[in-house]
Amino acid sequence: MSAKMQHDWKHWRLRREDTGLAWLDLDKADASTNVLSSEVMGEFARVLDALDAAPPKALVIASAKPAGFIAGADIEEFSRLDSVLAARMLVERGWLLFNRLAAVPYPTLALIRGHCMGGGLELALACRYRIVVDEPGTKLALPEVMLGIVPGWGGMLRLPALIGPAAALDLMLTGKSVDSKKAKRIGLADDCVPARVMESAARIVALGAKPFRQLPAKERATRWAMNGPLRKMVADKARVQAARKVSRANYPAPFAIVDIWEKYGGNALDVPASDPSALDAIFTSPTARNLVRVFHLQERLKAFGKDGDFAPRHVHVVGAGVMGGDIAAVCALRGMTVTLQDQSVERIAPAIARAAKLFERRHKGDARQVRFSLDRLIPDPKGEGAARADVIIEAIFENLEVKRGLFAELEARAKPDAVLATNTSSLRLEDIATGLKDPSRLVGIHFFNPVPMLPLVEVVQGEATGAEVLRRATGFVRRIDKLPLPVKSAPGFLVNAVLGPYMLEALRCVEEGVAPETVDAALVAFGMPMGPVELVDTVGLDIAVAAGKALAGEGAEPPARLLKLVGEGKLGRKSGEGYYRWVDGKAVKGDGEAAAKDGLIAGSRGRLAGKRLPAASPQIPPGLAERVIAPLLAATRHCVEQGVVADADLADAGVIFGTGFAPHTGGPLHYCERFGKARIGEVFRLSDGA
Repeated sequence: MSAKMQHDWKHWRLRREDTGLAWLDLDKADASTNVLSSEVMGEFARVLDALDAAPPKALVIASAKPAGFIAGADIEEFSRLDSVLAARMLVERGWLLFNRLAAVPYPTLALIRGHCMGGGLELALACRYRIVVDEPGTKLALPEVMLGIVPGWGGMLRLPALIGPAAALDLMLTGKSVDSKKAKRIGLADDCVPARVMESAARIVALGAKPFRQLPAKERATRWAMNGPLRKMVADKARVQAARKVSRANYPAPFAIVDIWEKYGGNALDVPASDPSALDAIFTSPTARNLVRVFHLQERLKAFGKDGDFAPRHVHVVGAGVMGGDIAAVCALRGMTVTLQDQSVERIAPAIARAAKLFERRHKGDARQVRFSLDRLIPDPKGEGAARADVIIEAIFENLEVKRGLFAELEARAKPDAVLATNTSSLRLEDIATGLKDPSRLVGIHFFNPVPMLPLVEVVQGEATGAEVLRRATGFVRRIDKLPLPVKSAPGFLVNAVLGPYMLEALRCVEEGVAPETVDAALVAFGMPMGPVELVDTVGLDIAVAAGKALAGEGAEPPARLLKLVGEGKLGRKSGEGYYRWVDGKAVKGDGEAAAKDGLIAGSRGRLAGKRLPAASPQIPPGLAERVIAPLLAATRHCVEQGVVADADLADAGVIFGTGFAPHTGGPLHYCERFGKARIGEVFRLSDGA
């Protein structure tokens, strides 16, 4: 079928078929990914001018990039916004342009293959139809909330109208994506098709052979009610759900999304400047600036290992405990053949069972894909896979002599170019490497528990580690879709080196009589994902004692209560009791009375046993969270000064993605800069040289 090319635009290509169907392909110049920069958007307006002058019978919008549909707005441009007026102009441009697209008299269809994020999805929502391609890489999301902003180009208007307010608010408040099958199931896409027929399907739908999708009468009635009489009830429920995870003070964007949908019909431009949900407040907030900073930090970590061509196919893991078993499972999930070694099949079996549950969750019950992943995970009690592996990871208990002996055996059996890696969390690589004939082969690849959940992996360079080995280890980490952080060999590396003093200070507060619930609630209110006392229980009190002296600093002694609990065999989550009792893997906390008695920082909030904590009373001393965080800040700064990480930005990235340190602050060292060293020294009890 012939297609006529028209116009000479830089980023868009318009071609018309004899049938009257027009195809509009986005191919952003000099970029591997499509983003909606101001230049791209300005050119899109001229495309619509041309289509107004000669309307097609129908229009299909697609991507000419192999990397996906549209990744969203240009984050670099957003980062350079220097005024409230500039922010409003950015929102107004997209809002008006996509309204114009939605109002054209001819049918429009977005053909979505690959990622369709943020402004890209808002463009697709402005089309009459959406077809998604059934591939693993097809993901649709409005993730603006993760940058501290709102989807202001029509997402807050059109997504609730299309899939219902409850489902839409859930997607917008979390920023989570949906795959192609779910997009069709929830009504976000009109059809989900294989790549081989995507153009034919788009042509058929756009030209009208397929009728406009109609919802069942009951569903239409429900959505009418939620968009009308029940609107406030839906909004209030969404606010409660958001407040369970974050506070409005730290993260205003989720609450603004709900407000703008409920009160202003999804139009952020209609919100008056006096409203806390106004664009002026959201786009210029410290949270938005800091979350954009976190995005750039994440992109910097992703860049490590990108330039390499190392593509490991076989990974051998020694140690089928929780760490080793989960490392093996994550590698198998990413398509690698994995041999898992331990002393017997019986020791390996629990790891396989955990992996099966992980595969079920990640493959969303697709039995065929679960089976493929399980087939790639091979029990190997004799360690025969070591001879064929491209990467060998040791994940046994922390015993220096045992590790030395193991690596001597592995070196003798491994391929000459295989990466030999240790997952040690506290031992120096230089000490382990003395068991090798060629110490340059040893590198640290340090994962964090739970491995499937936590994105950061420290890639540890010992004094003798070879540059090529380090490059391959970093490339491997990216291949399994983790964030590699290059660190030097030092006690605790970065993450554990900062967590040790932090947890110790929290336990000192408990030793002084502050309720564990109060300490944890204060730090959760600050923005940490889990309180430090609960974290100690989760890690294991015995491990905290073993690592405490090495990681908390010279002369630091474990608190007496910690030693007493360990002596009684109360080791935290794994034994069922520590500072808390644990039932079904969850800490059982008090009813809030003890915490209320001790109090929280003024204005903070938290949850104990499902109850909201009362606000702090006037007699409660402020500064609890700051006191507990102070040693973490000092340790982070020390790691930069000692060269454990290359610079302060990487230190912030490592602590955010390795510990969950409150992202809205932009990272611990960025947080210090914001408040100034003088205040840090006063409030946090740190000397300027700490």
